[in-house]
Amino acid sequence: MAGGECVALSGPSGVGKSLLLRMIADLEPAQGRVELDGVDRNRMPAPAFRRQVTYVAADAGWWTDIVADHMAYPERARALLPDLGLADALFDAPVATLSTGQRQRFALVRAISQRPRFLLLDEPTSALDPEAITRVEALLARLREDGAGLLVVTHDAAQAARIATRRLRMTPGGLEDETP
Repeated sequence: MAGGECVALSGPSGVGKSLLLRMIADLEPAQGRVELDGVDRNRMPAPAFRRQVTYVAADAGWWTDIVADHMAYPERARALLPDLGLADALFDAPVATLSTGQRQRFALVRAISQRPRFLLLDEPTSALDPEAITRVEALLARLREDGAGLLVVTHDAAQAARIATRRLRMTPGGLEDETP
């Protein structure tokens, strides 16, 4: 996958799409090879790789009570809030008071504010209303235009058609190219 590319990955539930993203992100043991700029991931320190290749789970984890405490770059993170329709007051709110959709968008904020070169997104809009989906897709398009590579798991064929430069379908037998 190249920078500036968006690959949409679809397939039936349970086939391993999320596991594949976690393997690429070096969060699960894996066979095979992942390279970044021609360097095998196994030859890079994990923190250095993960700064450049960031995974966002469908239901991201939160390890402290306040949203802001999760942001390594608070100024960058705050700057993204309007793009995703998030009120500034929520930045200092308890995570427990956020809706599922707000938590999902804040997980994107947390990842994007770190400025990784590649984002691995597991169903990033699954809990969102149509307006929020439009905002997320617009932000992803801007990231792609700025050179970020995106691998996005989605069950929404229309979304894949809107955002992807390439479409893959995972089956029990492997990956199939579905790019028109």
